[in-house]
Amino acid sequence: MSGQWSGAARSTSILNEVNNDTGRIAFCGPYVLSAITGHSISRVEEEIRRYRVLTEGKQQAVKGTRADEVAAALAAFGYRMTLVASFTHLPRKERPTVWSWMQKPRNAWSYYILAIHKGKQGHWILIKGVKMCDTYTEGKWTFVCDGPHRSARIIEIYEVKKAIEP
Repeated sequence: MSGQWSGAARSTSILNEVNNDTGRIAFCGPYVLSAITGHSISRVEEEIRRYRVLTEGKQQAVKGTRADEVAAALAAFGYRMTLVASFTHLPRKERPTVWSWMQKPRNAWSYYILAIHKGKQGHWILIKGVKMCDTYTEGKWTFVCDGPHRSARIIEIYEVKKAIEP
């Protein structure tokens, strides 16, 4: 019976820690997807590469993921990603911080993927309830108040829920 479940991810109320089985550094998009789905980084990267339609056998690290790639990978695993807020129309200094957003009401049972500024680059972080997970936490869940991104400015916010099958 144990072999039956060995490769399958399960939806549970516990928070999945990321399984980086690649033997190398993984990037923020695959980390966030792995934490949501419970699948390993290699499985998540495989799905992103499928969406990107890379030539067969190209197994390079997946970095620099776009929102459409994250949404497509989530859909392949049975989730839907919905844009909740975009702050791209505001100058960077006027965009809300992660900490200010945490003070607002939201669904404690949903995952939220936040596109934030990290230096001159964009970065994905995952928040559920009062906990967050990303590459900076090495795939482990930590309280947002203890995390490294409290003062980071938000670019966009996406809500992620399990897709309802017809």
